[in-house]
Amino acid sequence: MIKLAIAQLNYTVGDFAGNVAATVRHMQHASGRGADMVVFSELSLCGYYPGDLLEDAAFLQNLDDALGEVLLASRAMPALVAVIGTVRRGTGPGKALRNALLAIRDGEVVAEYYKQLLPTYGIFDERRHFEPGPEGACILEVAGHSIGFMVCEDAWNNQGRDYLVNPFDALRDASPELIVSINASPSDIGKRKQRHEIFSAAAAHSNLPLLYVNQVGGQDQLVFDGASFAVSPAQGIAFEAARFTEDFQVIGFEAGRFIALDGSALPTPDPIGLSAVEFTRRQIVLGLQDYARRCNFSTVVVGSSGGIDSAVTLALAVEALGAHNVCAITMPSAFSSEGSVSDSVALCDNLGIKLYTHPIRALVDQFSAGFGSAFDVPLTGLPLENLQARIRGTILMEYSNAFGALLITTGNKSEISVGYCTLYGDTNGGLGLIGDLYKTEVYALSRHVNQNAGREIIPEAVLSKPPSAELAPGQQDTDSLPPYEVLDEILKWHIEGNRLPTPDAQSASRFVSRLTETDEGKMLVTRILGMVARNEYKRRQAPPIIRVRARAFGSGRQIPITAKY
Repeated sequence: MIKLAIAQLNYTVGDFAGNVAATVRHMQHASGRGADMVVFSELSLCGYYPGDLLEDAAFLQNLDDALGEVLLASRAMPALVAVIGTVRRGTGPGKALRNALLAIRDGEVVAEYYKQLLPTYGIFDERRHFEPGPEGACILEVAGHSIGFMVCEDAWNNQGRDYLVNPFDALRDASPELIVSINASPSDIGKRKQRHEIFSAAAAHSNLPLLYVNQVGGQDQLVFDGASFAVSPAQGIAFEAARFTEDFQVIGFEAGRFIALDGSALPTPDPIGLSAVEFTRRQIVLGLQDYARRCNFSTVVVGSSGGIDSAVTLALAVEALGAHNVCAITMPSAFSSEGSVSDSVALCDNLGIKLYTHPIRALVDQFSAGFGSAFDVPLTGLPLENLQARIRGTILMEYSNAFGALLITTGNKSEISVGYCTLYGDTNGGLGLIGDLYKTEVYALSRHVNQNAGREIIPEAVLSKPPSAELAPGQQDTDSLPPYEVLDEILKWHIEGNRLPTPDAQSASRFVSRLTETDEGKMLVTRILGMVARNEYKRRQAPPIIRVRARAFGSGRQIPITAKY
């Protein structure tokens, strides 16, 4: 039996000292538990993904130095093979760098493999920096067992749909007993199921067991959920590590099967996993925790309107950072309902956070008077509505600057899609938590927050009131938009389409098909698609949002601002 240690860790891009310390510490844990091999994730020494830091000579030198420290440390554990991810310089034509897997033993690199398939779709742009590795298998004998290696995307093309090369072909010919794949696979709704299906099919097709080790943690907009797993043709998914947290496990492998170290069967992973709403909550919470920590923010501030979006945002922030690190500001205007303040008070009392009140009516009047005096026309309509949002955004940024708190924006994907937001107003901030959730999903998440807490966190009055920006008398969102149950299906169909989980994609497609059976429905769909297109300039200037879905705004959806379509 070979003993395999799985080190599912939370790395920080460019934190070479921290990444090396974590690597060496877990090598020592693995050695202490008698493991033959410890496996880390893709680009573990530098963190995934460094982007154009890979063009910085000092960054690459620091990475070389980090590797040297790991090689030196491995001499104290001569029997242990450590599999790490790093960057290596190549020779010959093409890009100078390779996305590399190194197997280290007793201070030496004993196997070296370069990633062959470099993704350039969605959020990925690895071909910008790396040259693909040569075709062929990399095999190493460890504790009397032959091990083959892959890096992330290499295992996603077994059906040959996306690349001309299928690295599984060479591995099948080499016939190792086990494949080890190191990964930096960000999570989104349905991603766990997709991984399990793809890797189970690949293992069965190649008749090769596979150990999949993933990283965990938030990095800018991305969140990595960990969920490392082992799969074999005989067992299917035989093992799974924890989700959304670091994990370190040692398992055995013998005669084509993954087993516990005492030879017994491993606990069977839950085939269903988390519900979509539970996944969403945990994804956002981890994303905020790591974003704030890595950007050196200990506190956050949120504008509280008394509506559902700010309520959910505040609840998630409290779960992520603790009530003592979260505060809210309510900023009533002449058009604010009584509930905008009273519901904010009730929410913040439930959450145990400080609520500040900063009325803006006098400021709006002063700006309006100044506008009329300067331009000889009254300030009315949309300019007056946007003025209120921009005054609120300015106050929130004042607080952020004065007290060093990270401002969290509260826009949801439905509103961001159609531009139902104000630049330099409610789009102000350093991070958006719910910007990849449609409005109907925000409501579902709010109910889940209450259910998960076992008590009413978000008041029923917030859940039941009609959505409104409260920037004009009696204003409701449906004055400008169709009901969110309609809008969201159109947006899912248009923005994500087949990137949705299959049932959701089919449902959205059927919905839009039925809608466009009438002239009125066709006109509505055309209007919504036009709003999405016209507001790309707003999305380009908005803060980053935590990615939850397969296609999120930001690097995952690249649309020209000035296109005519």
